[in-house]
Amino acid sequence: MFSFTVDKKISIELLQQHHKEELYELIDTNRLHLRKWLLWVDKRQSAEDFEPIIPIWLKNYADNNGFDAGIRYNGKLVGMIGLHYMDWKNSATSIGYFLSEEAQGHGIITKSVSSLLNYLFNTLKMNRVEIQCAVNNHKSKAIPERLGFINEGIKRDGQWLYDHYEDIVT
Repeated sequence: MFSFTVDKKISIELLQQHHKEELYELIDTNRLHLRKWLLWVDKRQSAEDFEPIIPIWLKNYADNNGFDAGIRYNGKLVGMIGLHYMDWKNSATSIGYFLSEEAQGHGIITKSVSSLLNYLFNTLKMNRVEIQCAVNNHKSKAIPERLGFINEGIKRDGQWLYDHYEDIVT
């Protein structure tokens, strides 16, 4: 199974069915923190809600079409990172991520994304990698800024979030 070492403290690994309780605990413990920016959080009300989703994540990886993986910090599941749809014809993909509230401030996402970018550009020979964030999600938006991404524009009302639209920076 896919496992990627970022550094001595951070690793990325594919999540499997036996991780569903741990994943649910991460989501449930951080529900208020995550739901500010992720619409799907309220749809996950038990570990069983991940049973139909995890095989899709594994199939995407097996089909060489990206992945959704857990981020571990000192062995503890603290977030997720994913490659959404691998456009092999254009050598392009996009990265998404989230992190528990308590794990913020340790450079976990910055280091994870940086390592993943190195792999994508140098090993897979990708031409383009995008990160899209809500304009008002300042912590998430700081990651691509810190890593030298270019702000290409704002997609107005790009994401519906519970009771309003959020602008998305690309």
